[in-house]
Amino acid sequence: MLFRPFDVVRWLTIAFAAFLAGSLGGSAGGNLGRLGRFGDRDWRYRASSYGNVPSDLHIEAWLIAGIVAAVVVALVIGFVWLWISSRGRFIFTDCVVRNRAAIKEPWREFRREGNSYFWFSVLVAFGMLLLVGIMLVVGWVPLRTLIAHHHGDGEFVLPLILLCAVIVLVWLVVALFFALVSHFMVPVMYRRRCLAQEAFFDVTKLIFGNPGPFILFVLFGIALAMAVAVVGMLVACLTCCIGGLPYISTVLLLPAIVWLAAFKLLFLRQFGDAYDVWATPGVVTPAIEPPAAPPITPSA
Repeated sequence: MLFRPFDVVRWLTIAFAAFLAGSLGGSAGGNLGRLGRFGDRDWRYRASSYGNVPSDLHIEAWLIAGIVAAVVVALVIGFVWLWISSRGRFIFTDCVVRNRAAIKEPWREFRREGNSYFWFSVLVAFGMLLLVGIMLVVGWVPLRTLIAHHHGDGEFVLPLILLCAVIVLVWLVVALFFALVSHFMVPVMYRRRCLAQEAFFDVTKLIFGNPGPFILFVLFGIALAMAVAVVGMLVACLTCCIGGLPYISTVLLLPAIVWLAAFKLLFLRQFGDAYDVWATPGVVTPAIEPPAAPPITPSA
């Protein structure tokens, strides 16, 4: 697909589609704890008893406004990127399925499906936050009672660790489930031109009906992802970290990215015509009924 024939412009276009289908790497790191030094360099916390706070604690109004503005800007950028990447997943899938380098046409063609997938992703994100909030509220009530009865003796540390472990475990299980389902929702939506709700229930039913193949897919996918990550680290090191930049890394690792995308589509293809993205778009061939047996003529 990429080398027969090899075209630089085509390569860069498909890489851009793959970049749109992915997510921005890295994190905006920073030590927010040092921001307090802007007010007083000699400010230190030396409370002699539990619960005391320094009386000269003061946070500048401009600092609060700046933090709020930064959070709002980050949320807006996150939502915009989520919307673009939701449409980009269909663009990249179309490039792999039709063996073409196109951005504008699939961007318009899959507008309905991309927007539906975007709102589904937003709903899942808020649902995950709500789940964590509920677990925190449910777990904090007995933990607070324990702290009140054992104040200062440290017996609440172990329950606190257990509470955090349970929250992280439940969150990981739910997150992995939704990640697996959403991983196959795009091909189903691409194949049938359906909305996210229909694809979600269909893929969930397919996974629970065929747990073995999907478990093997996840395990094999982890191994493949680790191999690609190792190759990506080697490329970044050999190019003095230039190959680690978001779009540059996609260009350099495009054969592996396209191979992984095609592997997912071929894996899903084994479950029938309704999951075959190379079939006629929007048309699901019904199951072929076996021919009826000819009537038996009674012998004379």
